[in-house]
Amino acid sequence: METTNLSADVLVIGFGKGGKTAAHALSDAGRRVILVEQSENMYGGTCPNVGCVPTKMLVHYSGAKRLEDDAQEFFANSVAGVRRLTSAFRAGNFDGLNGKDTATVITGTARFIDANTVAVGDGDDRITVTAPTILINTGSEPVLPPIPGLADSRHLVSSTDLIQNDRLPRQLVVIGGGYLGLEFAAIYQHFGTQVTVLEAAGRLLGREDTDVAEVATGILAGDGIQLITGASVVEVIDNEGAASVVYVKDGERHTIAADAILSAVGRKPATSGLGLEVAGVKTTARGAIQVDERLHTSQPHIFALGDVNGGPQFTYVALDDARIVLDELLGDGTRTTSDRVAVPHTLFMTPPLATVGLTETDARLQGRNITVARENVADIIAMPRAYTVEETRGVMKFIIDADTDLILGAALLSIDAQELINTVALAMRQNITATELRTSIYTHPSSTEAFNEVLGTVVSAGVN
Repeated sequence: METTNLSADVLVIGFGKGGKTAAHALSDAGRRVILVEQSENMYGGTCPNVGCVPTKMLVHYSGAKRLEDDAQEFFANSVAGVRRLTSAFRAGNFDGLNGKDTATVITGTARFIDANTVAVGDGDDRITVTAPTILINTGSEPVLPPIPGLADSRHLVSSTDLIQNDRLPRQLVVIGGGYLGLEFAAIYQHFGTQVTVLEAAGRLLGREDTDVAEVATGILAGDGIQLITGASVVEVIDNEGAASVVYVKDGERHTIAADAILSAVGRKPATSGLGLEVAGVKTTARGAIQVDERLHTSQPHIFALGDVNGGPQFTYVALDDARIVLDELLGDGTRTTSDRVAVPHTLFMTPPLATVGLTETDARLQGRNITVARENVADIIAMPRAYTVEETRGVMKFIIDADTDLILGAALLSIDAQELINTVALAMRQNITATELRTSIYTHPSSTEAFNEVLGTVVSAGVN
């Protein structure tokens, strides 16, 4: 057996957002970079291939479906459109990095053989790569709960399976009512699938205030999704043509049929097979790679970026991880994870729910002196955009420090919320007061001008 031995200034394991961003910048700075990605279908990482981009494109397509459209044909055409876009992104990501004079992309599975070297592949195709600096960016993978019959069911699908399959399920059961589960539930319900969500907790969106969660739940239920909370799935039984999902609620057993079952109970860091113990890289009790605030692992020359380090599982957080690592390698090393303030996130239901900062419940538990500004979208006179696009469902809610007039948090369930929340987050980071945000000049008709009205509406609200 002959092994090809390569060396680089920086080795990047994983083609996700953090890894590829750092690889580009380091290559441009003259460092010799080798990036290893285990699958040719994942150039660019989860987001452009099986995550953010395809799911949000399906959200767009599903909202365009007309009553007269054949559901299966419309869905198949939508998936074809997604495939065209993701293929273009994948090729662009590969060519953009591999085309650099100082960067090389190797496709294969990497495993450490010592703290500075990984082996890629086996047999005659085995390659070793040695580098003084290594970045691990292998992302996360779905958690499959130990439900009898689930793992072996012919009808079990992953989120990746759903995106890549052009057959529209007739009956989709989603186990787990978190962001991923609710996004897929909303997408497939709009395409014409009968969707049921089984959530073990007593209510959906348990991290949000009750009043906001109730509005969101009402919208999802109003779209036809069957939402069952307090439901513990105990068994999956495959039958001819479909599966029976058995769950217990209030002490009683119930069964629901499904030709597709999506497990959406969470994701875990993808570290299996990396050989971290050989490299001396420590992991946390939850399986994430242990890092400090500058993303060094227990081996100072090895960094971990993105989902694999156990931080928030968002593409834009992985991007910020890259900024921190690049500041360590090319800058003055002052940037840290503790610099992150007011990081927003969005649930892409229709309309989207975007949040940032504290909820009212959290603020009151902390003993904050607060005021709450809240208004249903249908009642916001200063937001004609909601009427022009015929989407008046939702609510806007702001938590404001009564002593300083600074915004502590917001929940925006409305058209364009995924964009509006970035303005609110920026205001929070820059200490712009609620009054300044309320009295600012915004274009018309726009969703942002809703701030002119909502922030002037202080409601009396109790603990949720």
